[in-house]
Amino acid sequence: MIALLAMAPSSQAESLRERPKAVVELFTSQGCSSCPPADALLSSLGKDDDVIALAFHVDYWDYVGWKDTFGDPANSDRQRAYAKSWGTPRIYTPQMVVNGKQDVVGSRRAEVHSAIRSASLTLPVDIESDAGMLEVEIGPRAGTADAVVWLVTYLRQAQVQIERGENAGKAMSYTQVVTGRHMLGMWEGEAGARFKLPLAELAAEAGDGIAVIVQEDRNGLPGAILGAASYER
Repeated sequence: MIALLAMAPSSQAESLRERPKAVVELFTSQGCSSCPPADALLSSLGKDDDVIALAFHVDYWDYVGWKDTFGDPANSDRQRAYAKSWGTPRIYTPQMVVNGKQDVVGSRRAEVHSAIRSASLTLPVDIESDAGMLEVEIGPRAGTADAVVWLVTYLRQAQVQIERGENAGKAMSYTQVVTGRHMLGMWEGEAGARFKLPLAELAAEAGDGIAVIVQEDRNGLPGAILGAASYER
């Protein structure tokens, strides 16, 4: 469990990254033969400062003979939650979700780039690192409904030799692999939100990257992403 401390002013804080315009979530699997082109596309998107790219490896392809080394039932549940939020029973891989609002087949490069070009995140999220602490500040926005603040940890890169399943024999390179997702708290439109996290404790989490995402909640289902920021150690 990641501990939260009361936010304190800092005179030596350093801002870490520019503000993005899109959060791209890829639902993928090492057992899916259609996924490698989408995995490669996500890797290229992850190099763009305008995009926070995250790979959620699902577990429902494990039955074909290869257990995804990053697969997590929680990731499959998140994908199903998006589908339920949109009123459809259908889930598939590779699926990219842009800002929690639009889904695109993850291997269709032109459609993915088109969705990102038209995307925007209107709520500024500021992350700063100072004196061993990671400080998160999200300003208020009157008239906006409250939203959930999530902390996502990820691995920037990993190599996997796949021995069975549809991708048997392939040596795959994966990036932005989600390793955990934790609820930090609520962002209130009238008051904003501030969090302070100990970097030493974050370092104990699996992964060398962190994303903070502010997302609308639709009766327990994911809605639109309002703002986001990331930090890589």
